[in-house]
Amino acid sequence: MTTHPIFPTFEEMLHPQRVGPELRAQATRARDEAPLDPINFFNIHWRRPDDINTVNYLVMPHALTGVDAQIVVLIAKDFPTGSHKVGPAYSVLIEKYLQGQIEPHKHTLVFPSTGNYGIGGSWVGPRAGFKSMVILPEGMSRERFELIEHYGAGYIKTFGSESNVKEIYDECKRLSHEHPDTIRIMNQFSEMGNYRFHYYVTGNTVVELEAMLNARLGTRGIAAFCSAMGSAGTIAAGDRIKQVFPDCRVVGLEPVQCPTLYNNGYGSHEIQGIGDKHVTWIHHVTNMDALACIDDMECLHLLQVFTHPVGNEVMAARFGLDEGTIGQLATSFGISAVCNLLGAIKTAKHFGLGRRDAIVTVATDGPDRYHSVMDDLNARHPLTPAEAEARITCILHRQKTDWMKDGTPENRRQWHNLKYYTWVEQQGKTVEELNAQLDPEWWLAEQAKVADLDRQIAALR
Repeated sequence: MTTHPIFPTFEEMLHPQRVGPELRAQATRARDEAPLDPINFFNIHWRRPDDINTVNYLVMPHALTGVDAQIVVLIAKDFPTGSHKVGPAYSVLIEKYLQGQIEPHKHTLVFPSTGNYGIGGSWVGPRAGFKSMVILPEGMSRERFELIEHYGAGYIKTFGSESNVKEIYDECKRLSHEHPDTIRIMNQFSEMGNYRFHYYVTGNTVVELEAMLNARLGTRGIAAFCSAMGSAGTIAAGDRIKQVFPDCRVVGLEPVQCPTLYNNGYGSHEIQGIGDKHVTWIHHVTNMDALACIDDMECLHLLQVFTHPVGNEVMAARFGLDEGTIGQLATSFGISAVCNLLGAIKTAKHFGLGRRDAIVTVATDGPDRYHSVMDDLNARHPLTPAEAEARITCILHRQKTDWMKDGTPENRRQWHNLKYYTWVEQQGKTVEELNAQLDPEWWLAEQAKVADLDRQIAALR
């Protein structure tokens, strides 16, 4: 008889406080005492580690954002591995496990990634009894490779940096061809388990957070949800949010240096985790209300302010931030989190949102995996108080509404059509499968599978 860890349901990832008290206590202890114990599957959730009943979020100070709208950031650094991407890695794995497509100690799981999903896979796979491998570009931060090894997986480096996803696909194809009996690809860009995690867990977390925001800030519903696209998993939360708050705008973000949806653009960039020169299969582009492009150096320069002692001093003395908020900015924001913040500011200005409007976005990871990037930036551009103040004023307060497109029917159809070149021409999908995504019922059917998956996961126990 095969033994396996106890796996959480989607509902238990949404409401970890409802897990049985003994199991909840074990998982809470293991967070710090045994972070590699499989019981930490039950720490895949958006709640605070010190208060399981409270969503882990930060309301950005208006003194920093320069807009009246309430910008609310979900904090992901307290997930196992330090990023919410461990959730999709788990969801993709458990769905394939339930379908009988993968078996522990028989199959090697391959996680194609540019960073956090691969790190999530390197943690999830071995915890579930699988040999695991991550494929990611050689130009990613040193910390990413170190974490993958630490969690017990191997890796293969491919050419390039953040935007070189085709090279990752090519390596996946090679491995599958050479080892068809043992290699199984866990493709975050096409597996709907990624979509389902964010639709159900992230999306419903935001829906429930709205009541807290209304009581605390006097907001009225969720006015917008902003997310940069890497795999386009996180932005799936917008599908659920719009079902509850129909006036919510879903806004996608990509780098100015690689504006794929904006103008069929291409190029390399420094926002690790987003913008990959293709439109992913799981991206519900026909439900996206706007698109904004963010400059990568603005993200790096602001992260330097958030994480540098000089920047911390300026935020306190010049902008009046309290010590707790400064500490959260210094420990909870990575490069893509700053990108999401800038996108939220653009969204507030573009749609004319005010103090009673809540814009929700995500800090996908913390600065811990960018120390090498920041060390290099600090060496090349030492931060002074004047420079820190200037960056907050020029990048945050004076953020423009350029590089934005509304989700008109024509633009949405163009974004959809871009999927053809990756998924039909290269990855074996059919035109019929592609065109099926134009029907909202296709997405509703994928969303509805969560209930049956939860029944199957519960039955494993």
